[in-house]
Formats: sequence, structure tokens, C-alpha cells
Amino acid sequence: MKNFKTTYLKKIATALTLILSLLTLSLPAADKMKPEEVIAKHLESIGTPEARAAMKSVTIVGTAKATFFGRGGGVAEGISVVASEGDKYLVAMKFNNPDYQFEKMGFDAENFTVGYVRPGQRTALGRILQDNRGTFERGIMSGVLSTSWELLNVDENEAKIKYSGMGKIDGKKYHELSYNPKKGSDMSISLFFDPDTFRHVRTEYKRVISSGQGTGVDASARLSETRQKLIEDYSDFGAENNLTLPHTYRIYLEEISGNGTRSYEWLMNLQKFDFNNDIEDSEFKVDAY
Repeated sequence: MKNFKTTYLKKIATALTLILSLLTLSLPAADKMKPEEVIAKHLESIGTPEARAAMKSVTIVGTAKATFFGRGGGVAEGISVVASEGDKYLVAMKFNNPDYQFEKMGFDAENFTVGYVRPGQRTALGRILQDNRGTFERGIMSGVLSTSWELLNVDENEAKIKYSGMGKIDGKKYHELSYNPKKGSDMSISLFFDPDTFRHVRTEYKRVISSGQGTGVDASARLSETRQKLIEDYSDFGAENNLTLPHTYRIYLEEISGNGTRSYEWLMNLQKFDFNNDIEDSEFKVDAY
């Protein structure tokens, strides 16, 4: 009887193993999509081809809140504007603070520029954007909120896009694409998409700056590399002009160096969307004080 039971259990175990193997082979690999498949589904999540093509320009107005973490931190509140027309785009925030009046960045279809917070001086965000301005000339900044959004019209001659599998954000898995401009960028760029809706929910930029050389052994030992991480988050999606667009836009910046960690957050609550109005070309050039 004992041998019979043992043989019977072994047969069941073998059958279960075979069934599980067949199920594994028959199930689609959700984490092995082609980048063009992710992009196609993402475009469908925005709206029909006709609705997307109808968006020639957009001006979006809302509130803005800047938070500075750590020593000397604080909060500033004000208004935000995200505007675009064709390949041109603008992201600007104005604050009710005499020491910190605004953040503004724009691309006029030829040059990416960043505003000075005061003559000759840019903010931490402004410096990073300016230092990597070539990266932000490709229609990545502000994502689907902009008519210049790179994925609306991917040019394979300008960038290489790869599927990176399922990346995690706060413990949840998202489809991840790596984006590499062919002209080169010091930043690694990742785009994240909701696995159910294929809405673009995050762009993440990372950059590592090698340490400098000190004047002596002790001085060199105190130097370390600098790690920069810039994140754009998109949430609270809703209908606007037959399109599904985010109404919360968050920018987060973190710098880790030998001097410690500095982090900043800008939160924009987007409220009023105006489509297909003419925007002066000069609005997209913002480097004047």
C-alpha cells in the first residue's frame, strides 16, 4: 500500500509539473514587449489619431508649489504655465517670493534656454537643465502635456528606444523604455507606462558626474562623485478636448555629493486648458532676466 501511494503521488507531481510547464509556455510574456508596441498603445491612451492631430498648440494654466527639503528648506507657492506649439514648448512657474521668483525653461525649435532667477544666477533646477540642454531639445520635457512630445512622432534617426522590461515605482511594476538621443546625452533616460492603461506616468533622468582631483591626498579623499536624478511624474488623468491628459505634473530633483543630499519638488495642479491659440515665438525663449 505504501509503495502504491508513493507511486501515485509521484505521478500527480509529474502531471502537475507538466501542466505548469505548458501554462508557462502558453502565457504571453507581459514583460517582453517591443518598444513600438508600447508606444502604439500609449498613443491610443491619449486619444484617437484625429484628436491627437487636432492639437496644434496648447496653453495650460494652474497652481504651483515648490518645496525645498533639508537644511534651509521651505515652501513657495504661485502659478504655473505649460505651453507648446509644434516643436516649441515652455514650462514656467512664478512664485510670490522676492528671493525665489520663478522657474522657467523653453525650447523655441532651435535652442533650449533656461531663465535666470536673478542676473547671472540660475536655480539648482535651472543649472541642471542648462548643463544638459541638448537632452531637453528632443521633446521629452513635459511629456504628453506638450505638442512636442517625442512619442507623438518618433524619429528613429534622432533617438534609439529600447524596451527595458518591467521597472518598479513605489513597489508597482510599469513598462519601461530607455530613450537615448543619437546625438548623445550625459543622462540616462527612462520612460514609464502604466501596465493597464499605457499612460505615460514618469520620465526619469540620471547623471553621474565623476569626482575632481584634489590638490593633495587628503583633499582628493574628500572628493566624491555627484549623482543627479531628475523625475517628472504625471497623474490625475482626465478628458480635455477629446484627449486624456494629466492634471498633476510633478518635477523632483535630487543631488547626492560629498556635501550631502539636496532635494527639491515642484508640484503643478493644472486647471485650465486652452487649445489651438497662437503663441508668440518669443514666449519660448526665456534666458533673459
